[in-house]
Amino acid sequence: MKTIIAAGAAALALAGVAAPTAGGNLFGGSTLVDEDRQAQLERWLGAGELNLTNVYTLQPGDDASDFHAGADGRGATFAILDVTNATGARYLVGGYNPQSWASDDGWHETPRDFQRTAFLFNFTDPAVYRQIPSTYVLPSQGLRQTYNELGFGPVFGSGPDLFVNDRMDAALSWQLSYGNPDDEGLSIIDRSVRGQLVSLDAMEIFAISPVPEPGPWALLLAGLGVAGLFARNRERTLR
Repeated sequence: MKTIIAAGAAALALAGVAAPTAGGNLFGGSTLVDEDRQAQLERWLGAGELNLTNVYTLQPGDDASDFHAGADGRGATFAILDVTNATGARYLVGGYNPQSWASDDGWHETPRDFQRTAFLFNFTDPAVYRQIPSTYVLPSQGLRQTYNELGFGPVFGSGPDLFVNDRMDAALSWQLSYGNPDDEGLSIIDRSVRGQLVSLDAMEIFAISPVPEPGPWALLLAGLGVAGLFARNRERTLR
């Protein structure tokens, strides 16, 4: 089978078609996500290798409507925020939203555990914070996944657990719907207490799609094709 796959890849190359490669790709560029961080996002999500497409990058003068213009209706996304707190410490944090962002939906609520697949994360102090399950003593605590209104940037949880304001220049985090319930009121950014504002220095939103796997029959046919090509070349050489 390895011989067939190798031959298939060679045939695709001869035909001018890119052969399938391991790992996901990043489209649209990024200053916040590199190969290692993309691999970490894939591990946290646990859905295999991913292609990421940059659908929104914060620009000077943007407001929440610019975020929604780029991110709304794009399916599952990662939001990556580069922030600075009051002491000057910088953090790279963000969240995974399994549903499309929207401008007029209000709360996206997730009453069932199988719906509670969103999570928040911190690259700087590595940690992941998942929605609180309904089996907790207060089943509704993890209910609210995201808030979707034109006048706000990305908002996760009812803390809000991660919030970006309308001017897209500030963020805060007050843990309530995500992470360990015992940490209620702590920031997922710097572990400060009760929603300390931080400066939003950069933000990127990435749409997510799985990396397609090549079909074995396609590789087999490609392998047979290259075998035929080599046979024709050999026949010409012998003439």
